[in-house]
Amino acid sequence: MTDRSALIAYVRRGTPRPFYYANAHEKDRVPVDLQPMPVRDARGIGAQVDREGFQLVRHRSIVTDWTDRAALEAIHRAEVAALIKELTGADDVFVTSPGILRYSEKSGKAGSSDNSHPARFAHVDINDATAAQFAERGAGGRAFTRCAAYNLWRALSPPPQDVPLAFCDIRSVAADDLIVADAIFDPPDGAPEWSFESWVVGHNPAHQWYFFADMTADEAVLFKTNDSDPARAHCLPHVAFDDPLAPADAPPRISIEMRATAYWWA
Repeated sequence: MTDRSALIAYVRRGTPRPFYYANAHEKDRVPVDLQPMPVRDARGIGAQVDREGFQLVRHRSIVTDWTDRAALEAIHRAEVAALIKELTGADDVFVTSPGILRYSEKSGKAGSSDNSHPARFAHVDINDATAAQFAERGAGGRAFTRCAAYNLWRALSPPPQDVPLAFCDIRSVAADDLIVADAIFDPPDGAPEWSFESWVVGHNPAHQWYFFADMTADEAVLFKTNDSDPARAHCLPHVAFDDPLAPADAPPRISIEMRATAYWWA
């Protein structure tokens, strides 16, 4: 699979503080700045979650129906926690979301369930302030020497994916590329809205973008959204992009994202 030039949706710098919704994207204030950037196939480069901020892992789940919320709760949470614990050496791993299914627009299912649109602008799910709040809350008063937040992203549709996820090597990101924004969750069941701070990403021509071509359901990408250890990759900007080399009849991308917090206790 060859590398390609693709349009990466950055967020324009110097505008009022951005905010975005999980569902009602017509209310977003995210001024997009589309920039053509090289996006390289990361297969074979040996990317590591503590260095670049992401890595490809082999993992076969026993879940057969990814829309079965009970199976995700009863089976996949434990699978993800065990995998991340093995890969990172953490003392404890807590999966903090029930699984987020997302669909490319061509599927006709984007927006059909809570938070099911692809992530169409470059962002980091949580910023340092939010990460610290979540870490303290999750620890329940127990002292820890390190806390890291991870996502495990898996493509469920067969390859090639029409809208893959791109990952920006954190070593190529400057501190002022990360712009504070508000992520607003608007549950479709009418529950009250809630929010926390995240980062969106401003364009920098030095950014190094990667993706994994032709992912299968027995593969996943582990990437980091925050780490309290300054000696390791801190976080990872990521974004869904239209693959210009995907054939017109490529199956619409379906994916699932699991979020987890890992602790190393004092």
